Amino acid sequence: MFAKVASLVSIALFAGRVAAICPGFNFGIGNAHPSSFGNGINHWNVYNDNCDIVDGLTTNQNPCSQGIFGYSPAPIHFNEYTSTTTGLRYACRPGPNPDS
Repeated sequence: MFAKVASLVSIALFAGRVAAICPGFNFGIGNAHPSSFGNGINHWNVYNDNCDIVDGLTTNQNPCSQGIFGYSPAPIHFNEYTSTTTGLRYACRPGPNPDS
């Protein structure tokens, strides 16, 4: 798998604030939100720099062990995103906002 270091930021508080993370980044990871399936299943959207949803993860398992997101030691933050379309890996960097 080809590793590509690019700009990626994950948002920490509200998926509704995604527009704030999109400009200047290749991708942004939105917050977990309950899926329509219920039963503890959550979904994370991945947005491109146009704030369009381009990927995501739906699971009732630990999102860090599902192969799409990498994570840091505690306190845990996503620090990597692997595109399910291309297989390219993107490194995360902190966003410009204090809550990202």
